[in-house]
Amino acid sequence: MRLADTGELQLLERLKRRFRALSGGKPGLVVGIGDDAAVIRPGRRQMLLTTDMMVEDIHFDLRWTTPFQLGYKLVSRNVSDICAMGGSPEYLLLNYAAPAKTDLGHFDRFLDGLACAVEAYGISLIGGDMSVSVKTVLSATVLGSAARVIKRSGAQQGDYIHVTGWPGDAAAGLSIMRHLRRPIPLETGVVPKTHLPWEVIEPLVRRHLMPVAVSPDGFAKHATAMIDISDGLLMDLERLCRESGVGAKIWSDKIPISRGLAAASRLLKVAPLELALGGGEDYELLFTSASDTISGATCIGEIVRAGVKVLDPLGKHLKMNTKGYEHFGI
Repeated sequence: MRLADTGELQLLERLKRRFRALSGGKPGLVVGIGDDAAVIRPGRRQMLLTTDMMVEDIHFDLRWTTPFQLGYKLVSRNVSDICAMGGSPEYLLLNYAAPAKTDLGHFDRFLDGLACAVEAYGISLIGGDMSVSVKTVLSATVLGSAARVIKRSGAQQGDYIHVTGWPGDAAAGLSIMRHLRRPIPLETGVVPKTHLPWEVIEPLVRRHLMPVAVSPDGFAKHATAMIDISDGLLMDLERLCRESGVGAKIWSDKIPISRGLAAASRLLKVAPLELALGGGEDYELLFTSASDTISGATCIGEIVRAGVKVLDPLGKHLKMNTKGYEHFGI
């Protein structure tokens, strides 16, 4: 059955039935999904709002992305922005547009991924909109709150630069998927047959297809400025520096490189440092702090007066060929 055979009203009822139980229970929610607008009653914490889009053939390719993965990733992308401000996600608004010929099962599996992420992050779906379109277009708005908001503009000269996780893994995963050109249903737990070692590529592919937003709880009290890595470590660091009116020096030998990225880079014939600095969609946290040692993060550099440079172990400036991702870029 296609979406065109079902109709918008039935699709909305399908969605409401699925998420009504997941959308209740929050003390600040007055009116949830089903009315013209949701109603929330903010508490004493500061409210955070973010929105992000995913457009077919720009942000995802249906030849190798399952609908479950689309739903999960859509939520994670937006939750990551809330985390990057030191906040906790609470509510979700969903906009869904797809071709009328889209199979109803595709829609249901998308909701499965959405529900999995909603439960994982402890948030409530409280409304949204639907439309028919030429290609699949997804958009979410996430509302959250924070006792202390961490902006990009708080870095000061002498601060240290830290990053969580393994930057570059998602970019390597994307390169692998472009090579495989077929879906890898990670959500099923089935190990697929590939000519690449599965134990090497699985964490990389997972980071691209089903990223998990990093909680700021262990870092927020230390951070002077923070941003999530969505378009590449180097590009996002430049954004943070620009907002703070400072520069940065990065120590290339301190960039954390996962074993998977090191192995995959040989197969892909790309330097791992290029992927780590220029690859996007890791959704790790990049932050500055007065301390050079923060548990759960790696210190990779220092805030300076001006300019953003990558230095080799001898202190020599490395010219990087990577720019990161930029919409409308040439």
